[in-house]
Amino acid sequence: MLRFNFENAVDFIGKAKVDSYIESNKNLLQQLFKEKEEDPERVFGWFDVEKWTAPDLVNQIKRKAGEIQEKADAFVLVGVGGSNNGARAVVEALAKNSKVEVVYAGNNLSSIRVHELLEKLKGKSVYIDVIAKNFETLEPGLSFRILRRFLREQHGENFSERIVATGTQGSSLNRLADENGYLFLPFPADIGGRYSVLSPVGLLPVAAAGIDIDQMILGAREMELEIKKAPFHNNPAVTYAAVRSCLEKQGFAMEFLSFFEPDLECFAKWWVQLFAESEGKDHEGLYPVACSFSEDLHSVGQYIQNGKRDLSELFLQVEAVEQDYVVKPDDRFKDGFDYLDGKTVKEINDIAFRATVKAHIDGGIPCSVITLPKLTPYYFGQLFYFFQFACYLSGTFIGINPFDQPGVEAYKNEMFYNLKSR
Repeated sequence: MLRFNFENAVDFIGKAKVDSYIESNKNLLQQLFKEKEEDPERVFGWFDVEKWTAPDLVNQIKRKAGEIQEKADAFVLVGVGGSNNGARAVVEALAKNSKVEVVYAGNNLSSIRVHELLEKLKGKSVYIDVIAKNFETLEPGLSFRILRRFLREQHGENFSERIVATGTQGSSLNRLADENGYLFLPFPADIGGRYSVLSPVGLLPVAAAGIDIDQMILGAREMELEIKKAPFHNNPAVTYAAVRSCLEKQGFAMEFLSFFEPDLECFAKWWVQLFAESEGKDHEGLYPVACSFSEDLHSVGQYIQNGKRDLSELFLQVEAVEQDYVVKPDDRFKDGFDYLDGKTVKEINDIAFRATVKAHIDGGIPCSVITLPKLTPYYFGQLFYFFQFACYLSGTFIGINPFDQPGVEAYKNEMFYNLKSR
């Protein structure tokens, strides 16, 4: 299991204050932890991992992923935000040796990126998965239109067999799939995009990259059981949510997610979206920031150490790695780094991690640490479920709806007005 250490952050606030906060919200927590037998707002499909990971659906995903692994050189994930970030987090960390190259489209409006993508795909066996809950978002719609034509020109009249459409039942994407013979997978109507990675939205791209989705589902399910059975005062999701809420009440404005393993960079992007889109409403919420150390210690690290004291920090630390390297002595070259001789790169990285945590704590930053035994599908599943549940609690604690995103419509209204008026 993941290991959680919130001791420093709790001590910074005051253990009695955190305990009192949890106790004062006991009735609310009892309501939040209840199984969602009724879901009138259709937002709790993620709450029970098994709901959208039933064996028949998972087996269908595995069959298509097997076909892609066998026949494709490249698999294009067409989607933006929650339709992209969760799967991308796992693929970019774990699929380095995949037979199929996973590439991404529909997540920007750059003509340069479109050109580069089409050049990369020329002459290759290509499959695509267009993922959109309501298929009204511009970026995936534009990319799908371009890629459909590309597939038809490159693969001929049977190109439809190479397209997967992941959308909601009754949507225009569902209609297009039925009319054109695409495989249609459900984007659950009762899950928002940023909570959707443990559904067909995230599972097919991960499986297409050759990653074990059974282990990812198992990790999420075991984290779900752990959270739902743990008492409130000894529950990592409750403690994390309470710490975040207490810090915001004390005037804190930002939370940094920091890590010393670059393979977590795309996961951090998923985390940023989860909390920014869930809590950034009514002028509430901690602003989520991701830091990839040690690189960002040479830029943002200065602000963390000596800037405003309105930020907290959560570290993700990977305990074991698959590959390591021992630094060898080199007596012929006097570079001043002999103190590294005999140490492994992982050992050096861990020393930098511990030194950074200590320096930031000494500098007045409340710090917490989540330790992953290693980077595997199982532990990614645990991370996804933990943060989804904690975000649900944290948003509710500060009095906002953690499942809507009204602010993103403002720019869309203006953009579509200008696009359609020409």
